[in-house]
Amino acid sequence: MSYIQPGSAEYRRSTVALFGGAFVTFAELYATQPLMPELSRYFHVTPAVSSLSLSAATAALAVSMLWVSGLSDSWGRKRLMSASLLASAFLSIFVAASPNFAALLLLRAAQGATIAGFPSIAMAYVNEEFHPKEIGRAMGLYVSGTSVGGMTGRMIIGALSDAFSWRIAVLVLGVISLGLAAWFWRALPLPRNFTPKLIGVREVVERLGEAFHRKPLIGVYALGFLLMGGFVTMYNYVTYLLMGSPYHFSQTLVGFIFIVYLTGTLSSTWMGRLSDSMGRSQAMRLAISIALAGCLMTLFIPVALKIVGLAIFTFGFFGAHSVASGWVGQLAPAFKAQASSFYLLFYYAGSSIAGAVGGLFWSVYGWPGVIGMITVLLMSAFLVERLVAGWLRREHSDASPV
Repeated sequence: MSYIQPGSAEYRRSTVALFGGAFVTFAELYATQPLMPELSRYFHVTPAVSSLSLSAATAALAVSMLWVSGLSDSWGRKRLMSASLLASAFLSIFVAASPNFAALLLLRAAQGATIAGFPSIAMAYVNEEFHPKEIGRAMGLYVSGTSVGGMTGRMIIGALSDAFSWRIAVLVLGVISLGLAAWFWRALPLPRNFTPKLIGVREVVERLGEAFHRKPLIGVYALGFLLMGGFVTMYNYVTYLLMGSPYHFSQTLVGFIFIVYLTGTLSSTWMGRLSDSMGRSQAMRLAISIALAGCLMTLFIPVALKIVGLAIFTFGFFGAHSVASGWVGQLAPAFKAQASSFYLLFYYAGSSIAGAVGGLFWSVYGWPGVIGMITVLLMSAFLVERLVAGWLRREHSDASPV
């Protein structure tokens, strides 16, 4: 097979293109999160209803992951990713012109469905086109794009909505996304280790079944659920904590806490390289340990320690996500797109379910309750990682000649 080689111009173009695609995808996905209070005022809806502007997109994204993998097998990786970026950019422009909140929700759901054509396929592209020894580093760069996109998108949207309006903010993001979609199509090299082929519904179902057959793969899917569940729970309720007594942060100041996403950019790349050298199992345990240490640090009262703890937690989470993303492709050589889709389905299910349950812990037990819940999720991730490692050792032992 012919792989994209590190140090080459092709390597630089492909990694930067994947970074840019991840950047704009996650900027669009989370665009309405900082706008929720403004959407409540503008459309006269409650905060719970306003939050559906994000939930509609992530739910549609999660469900669409299952069928979009089959489409990429017949339509082609690059073509589908490019179409996804283009369609989601146009939908951002349509969202900006929403006549009412119901229309906004429908457009956001459609946007989530179109965005589904990028994340899992990008993971499959990395696992197919980059040399196996470089997959961890390339996946780390891709994941760093998701962290920068999530951070910058929230900050840009917040600043533009303050200066102009929420409609102008979403419109500007849509125009930027259109430009990046066109550039992505030109910059990303054509796949060389993948040949599109027409497959029927039955074969798609069979491939999905294969991607849900191996215990180690199911374990990695569970890791995605637990890790993302803890991450979203942390960020959902730390804003309530900092805006309340004794901190009384303003909405603008709270928005700047997303700068700690930069630690995720660093950790995803660093941990990706580390997983290539020390092994995915050890790298995963290290990343979870870092996230747990940061989580517990946020229990200290001084706000500086809370922010440092949040940064350490974010560093650990994105590192763990980078390792898990690369692990999926390694464990599913024949059905990478389907396995990546399942991983992201569990990933976003963790966001939806654990993020909502965290609200109960916040209401009843306050911040210690939220941290207690996240700690349980991270400790469960430790246990699942040990199970995955054990299953892999057993498979290797069974495959060895007697």
